Amino acid sequence: MTISTVPAPRYGLSFLRSRFSDGGGWLAAATVIAGLVLAPIVALALIATQGSGDLWPHLAAYVLPTALHDTAILLLGVGLIVIVIGTGTAWLVTAYDFPGRAVLDWALLLPLAVPTYIIAFAYLDLLHPLGPVQGLLRAVLGIAHPRDLWFPDIRSLWGCVLLLGLVLYPYVYLSARAMFLMQSACIIEVSRTLGQSRWGAFYRVALPLARPAIAVGTSLALMEALNDIGASEFLGARTLTVSIYATWINRSSLPGAAQIALVMLAIVVSLVVIERWARRRQRYAVAAQRSRRTLPQRLGGAAGFAALAVGALPVLFGFVLPVVHLAAAAAARIGFAGLSPAIAQETMNTVSMAGVATAVTIGLGLSIAYTTRLMRSPLAGTLARVASLGYAVPGTVLAVGLLTPLAAIDNAVDGVARHVFSISTGLLLSGSGAALVYAYATRFLAIANGGIEAGFSKIPHSLDYAGRTLGQTAGGVMRRIHLPLIRPALVAATLLVFVDCMKELPATLLLRPLNFETLATHLYAEAARGTYEDGAVAALLIVLFGLVPVILLARMSRQPQLESSRPSSPGASSRTGSFRP
Repeated sequence: MTISTVPAPRYGLSFLRSRFSDGGGWLAAATVIAGLVLAPIVALALIATQGSGDLWPHLAAYVLPTALHDTAILLLGVGLIVIVIGTGTAWLVTAYDFPGRAVLDWALLLPLAVPTYIIAFAYLDLLHPLGPVQGLLRAVLGIAHPRDLWFPDIRSLWGCVLLLGLVLYPYVYLSARAMFLMQSACIIEVSRTLGQSRWGAFYRVALPLARPAIAVGTSLALMEALNDIGASEFLGARTLTVSIYATWINRSSLPGAAQIALVMLAIVVSLVVIERWARRRQRYAVAAQRSRRTLPQRLGGAAGFAALAVGALPVLFGFVLPVVHLAAAAAARIGFAGLSPAIAQETMNTVSMAGVATAVTIGLGLSIAYTTRLMRSPLAGTLARVASLGYAVPGTVLAVGLLTPLAAIDNAVDGVARHVFSISTGLLLSGSGAALVYAYATRFLAIANGGIEAGFSKIPHSLDYAGRTLGQTAGGVMRRIHLPLIRPALVAATLLVFVDCMKELPATLLLRPLNFETLATHLYAEAARGTYEDGAVAALLIVLFGLVPVILLARMSRQPQLESSRPSSPGASSRTGSFRP
């Protein structure tokens, strides 16, 4: 009887190199993706260097000063509001227990479902001189004529600051709340034994520890405010984004728009640098035993009711009032004239375009994230960071920069078709939905990459090695092992990208094909005409779609709280994590 032996597999460095030698294809794909993301930014600089002729002195003298002033006021005001509301409500639901706290915990996320241009659309109608709010005030005060009632005009720069702050504070709320939940109770208790009041413990201990997370949330909120075009234009704020759009569309000057866009891009880079600087010394040390979370202080009676009322105010003004008004206006519009056939077509356009863009974005994000896992080299990490730059680039800036590479591709394809087949292909990319898909994928690739990378981080590398020793290629390991395991992260990233594509307005306005309307562009057109009831149906549909990722975020944001509430055993291993809003 012969017994054959199988040599034990070798797991040396040479073995791993040979097994991972086919990673070059993934690295090449990641390089191409990073190049596609970087192309609009490079093209933007090239367009700006062409010069705008006699228009630039006019832009520099009359357009840029007003745009920079309004943008600076907008960013400062929105930043202050989101920090105060986001941090305050995060500490309220973390440090105190009062009736309704469990509902308020997730309800504070609801304004994320309302895009900035929709809240401006809703409040312009709500606070109109002939709207319900001023009508009710005149009835109560016995005033007959609308001109006889003084009321602050929401159509102003300060109105824009207030409304954007009401819908963007959840970015700070999410990050600050996650950081407060991670803080150990021992830190707060030690500060209390040293004579600090509960307010002093928050101001001197909890708040400084949460400052990096607050900086991250604030920078995200400010980039969203900088990207806004609908709310700013509706409310009369002449920001850089509005100036880019007006220079391109109204003055037909692409180089002039590119020059303003470069100024705006410099502001975005500054925001990112400031955010990085604010958390440059972010370090955490945890004990081997899981930290005990601070028990919330019980508030009852008038104090509990006051806490609930204060926490509910942002939800009331940032979600409940505008959504209820949109629902009433939509019902009135449907009851009077029925549902417009155009809405059905625009919904199909929106969903189909967002669906295609989401599929492309998730595929690209999966390639980038898997390359980073497979190669684990500085080059792969650099490519991943470059591929994520698009999220920091506002939609108007991205749209301006995309024109040159898209036109170059169209001209190249048309030249080949003319030479080989003697036919003209025309504008295959610039004049079709492909330009929108490119813009969406570039802008939201960071969301896909970040979500998928978080899913990969939970899978041990030993599974990769086991799959490779069984003869699987890198693609086979991803298909057979990784994809089933990262399915929850993949689904979450897909939902977030899909809804962000549906809500994107600036890039859609500038790059959509002729006679192609989405729900966002339909709403923009109705608001420009002042026909608010006709746009209410489209606005309500966008909000309903936007509720999907908000519900998902609410469920995910409760996980740290649920985990921290479980009793820890003496031998429990430490758990660390990072929060990415």
